[in-house]
Amino acid sequence: MAEKRMFTKKITDADEFISLPSSTQALYLHLCMAADDDGFNNQVQMAMFKAHASIDDVKILLTKRFILQFESGVIVIKHWRMANALRKDRYTETAYQEELKRLKIKDNGSYTLANGEEEPWLPDGCQMVAKRLPQYSVDKDIIDNSSIDTTIIAQSQKAQSQQTIKNEKPKADVSALLLNDGTEWLPEQSLYDEYVKLYPNVNVKQQFNAMRGWCMSNPTKRKTLRGIKKFVNTWLSKEQDRGYSFTKGNVNNAESERQRQEYRDFNDKLNKLRGL
Repeated sequence: MAEKRMFTKKITDADEFISLPSSTQALYLHLCMAADDDGFNNQVQMAMFKAHASIDDVKILLTKRFILQFESGVIVIKHWRMANALRKDRYTETAYQEELKRLKIKDNGSYTLANGEEEPWLPDGCQMVAKRLPQYSVDKDIIDNSSIDTTIIAQSQKAQSQQTIKNEKPKADVSALLLNDGTEWLPEQSLYDEYVKLYPNVNVKQQFNAMRGWCMSNPTKRKTLRGIKKFVNTWLSKEQDRGYSFTKGNVNNAESERQRQEYRDFNDKLNKLRGL
């Protein structure tokens, strides 16, 4: 079996392919790379693992007829022969002869089922389930946008959104800092806690208010997302050195006043001893 695979821009540059989620596109490419010389592949789970894809990505490829799937679980790349052709001395015949017999090649080089019915089967884990997707016309090389199963795509996008929210770390309850692109940045709670530990003489929350005010007053000097943490560290470090923290400042003032009072009491006692 050949180690190199070809792709046609008629497929990969088509609007229908570009509009696919990135994980679905990656899954298609990995399925093509692992296919045999006739475009058959029985390692769908491995391709899903490599592409970080989900069952929803498989459903989308099946629904839009980028791949065809048989009851045995084997899939075939529908447009395989449009891009991959080997010399006879380099060609290795597929092991899936029964599935190959059920296919015919259209004039444009794409596969279609010989009986004209394309009924994809969906994998559930490592097992096959007898659940079929709605039927669509296959007269065109790639299904029309009007025939896309929007429910499947919406469910996939919703699942990805929920996963993103789940993985998002909690933010600190402080003023957000304005960035140079107009967006706002908030430190994660764990990072904020580190700031509090690193700069004990600073009222960190109050300084975030001051930093936001600086960003509002200096729009041309706002920081990038990459440089905002360095900006915060530099700001808090200077405040730490100055010792202008609200809490620590009161402690320092009280300590100084106590020392001055002790000095005055000492002088009073000394003057009395001297008879002054």
